[in-house]
Amino acid sequence: MKNYQTVERRETIFGGASYTSPQPCSFYHFKLGTRVTRPSDASAFTLVELLTVMAIIGVIAGFVLMVAGPVKKKQYIFNTQAEMAKLETAIDRYKAAYGFYPPSPTTPPTAGNPSSLYNQLFYELEGTTGEGISSYTNLDGSDIIKATDVPLAFPGIEGFINCTKAGAGEDSPAARNFLPDLKPNQIARYCTNYNNTFGVTLIIGSVGGPDPTYKPLNQQDLNPWRYNSSSPINNPGSYDLWIQLSIGGKTNLICNWTKQVQINSPLP
Repeated sequence: MKNYQTVERRETIFGGASYTSPQPCSFYHFKLGTRVTRPSDASAFTLVELLTVMAIIGVIAGFVLMVAGPVKKKQYIFNTQAEMAKLETAIDRYKAAYGFYPPSPTTPPTAGNPSSLYNQLFYELEGTTGEGISSYTNLDGSDIIKATDVPLAFPGIEGFINCTKAGAGEDSPAARNFLPDLKPNQIARYCTNYNNTFGVTLIIGSVGGPDPTYKPLNQQDLNPWRYNSSSPINNPGSYDLWIQLSIGGKTNLICNWTKQVQINSPLP
């Protein structure tokens, strides 16, 4: 039986330099005179440590969720208020040009009556061209509505004021676009309001409900701006403009007669 002996130390000369040989089962590199020993037992997380880390992560996640909810709500309201300010500016520019506010249907917007939420703000603020007496087309050509459908969609309205009339005299004013920066997510096309036989275009809030259960026109994310200039209650002699958001089960009324958001307030 061979007897293997452990060599404790050996010096070898390489080009005039020496290094120290290792002990058995040692790890070391060829740095002269240096010896590095591999740890015999790597450290590891214990079960208690892992559970503690998971608990801390859970607490942080809960805190983030608590903060994210109110922040998102404020963003919804801020965006909607900014959109309302642009609508107000466009309506005021319309009045400056024509001497009166854009007309609205004779039936004021009423909660629980989807048909009453329709108004012709899109056509009046975007401007239209009358093709003879048969139809109206908005100025960018993206929407058309038959003249005979106008009073059906908007009771009491026979046509659009902000319209370039075909064949009209030179003194007839040309239509103007008072709302040129209207975004695609603020437009709802082909909304049916009369026996589902034709569609009209409405100006809507870009954030929708935003709760999926809030569907004033029986369709998710289709939340139109309510507008009343024929019989305004809160701004006599002017117009009422408002929209309602449902956030976290609570309604938030954003309107042009107060800067304060009305929580769980009944619709006017």
